[in-house]
Amino acid sequence: MEVGSTRLKETSMSRTLSPTTAFAGVAAVFAAFFLAAGAPTPLLALRQQEWGFSAGALTFAFSVYALGLLVALLVGGSLSDHVGRRPVLLTALYGELASMIVFLVAPTITWVIVARLIQGLATGLATSAFSAAIVEHAPAHLKKLAGGLAGASVAGGLGVGALLTGAAVQFTPDANTLVFSILAGIMLLAITFVSFTNETATKRPGAVRSLSPRISLPPHIRREFFAGIPVHIAGWMFPAFFLGLSPSVLRLHFGLHGGLVIGFTAFLGPFAAAASSFVFGRRAPRWSTLTGVSLVLAGMVVVLVGVTGTWLPIVWIGAVIGGFGFGGAFGGKVRLIAPHVRPHERAGAFAGIYSVAYLSFGIPVIIAGQLAPRWGLIPTFELYAAVVIALAAISIVVQAALARSDAATRLEASSRVA
Repeated sequence: MEVGSTRLKETSMSRTLSPTTAFAGVAAVFAAFFLAAGAPTPLLALRQQEWGFSAGALTFAFSVYALGLLVALLVGGSLSDHVGRRPVLLTALYGELASMIVFLVAPTITWVIVARLIQGLATGLATSAFSAAIVEHAPAHLKKLAGGLAGASVAGGLGVGALLTGAAVQFTPDANTLVFSILAGIMLLAITFVSFTNETATKRPGAVRSLSPRISLPPHIRREFFAGIPVHIAGWMFPAFFLGLSPSVLRLHFGLHGGLVIGFTAFLGPFAAAASSFVFGRRAPRWSTLTGVSLVLAGMVVVLVGVTGTWLPIVWIGAVIGGFGFGGAFGGKVRLIAPHVRPHERAGAFAGIYSVAYLSFGIPVIIAGQLAPRWGLIPTFELYAAVVIALAAISIVVQAALARSDAATRLEASSRVA
């Protein structure tokens, strides 16, 4: 019996990875989810030309992903706090693999929408569990980086997915088959990798009860959470324009149809956001949030000038400025909250953060897609930009007030010690 127990322990140990390897690998797998989420952007523009569906159908196919993600977050966002991280991660990966297969064989826009919905559900199930797992796998000297890395995985994956798919559309005869075959293979590798990671969460009862739609916000993080809502809306609407609306703007307003230019335009903002996560990660989270949302405002103004003046390089410059700010603002808000959440509360708290983020990512694009045929594409974009600018301005005021409050609290604490 003792020999059998020893063998079981040895087998268990041999099937797991070192903390550093697991940390890097889990972050990479999380990024792969969003690489796959960014991939349809140039392909949807191509399919619109081939199949002739409306701009409303295009934006709905983009945004139904965010709605599926939100449903999965609300229902399963806390599940990994009860059953463990690894079972939830593996279930999400199998769902993502299924969506890649549907994309691969989809004959109509209806099936593309089905694939996007499955993809959103899988990513939503994965989001809070992966975010918690990245923090928990992080070695002690990388704990501060972990929150920012989760944000970088999201933004960087979206941008790189759009760019690579745009190149495939431009230079290969069957981009859809190539892209989704490769992504299906990546998901199979990811399933294998996650199977060898350690479980980082302690199982707790209440798994079935946790499936009732809710967001778990511990009282001590609620001020930061609610103060971050306009930051998240403005921040996530910015990349949503490039991933959901810019293909139509480039095709109908700029007269550009190439897959590479569509992919590159969609890539710039999210990639800048990913890069900024590491730059801002070294600064105080409040400073990162305030500076980041200020850059989102500036970037949206520059993009507005570029679109109305039909100057694509100006649009690209604005994409980099606003994307850099988006990464700093989102990562800063995550870092303001994550260190104050206890382990069993992490998945529920991340579900709250990402619920706001993905409502902001999906709903405004759907509304814009419905308004564009009635109001015109450019007037709709101008309204969209005005909303981003207004919310970013509100965020600046709120975050500046909180920065002053933080400074006063620190001064009061130091005077008491003295």
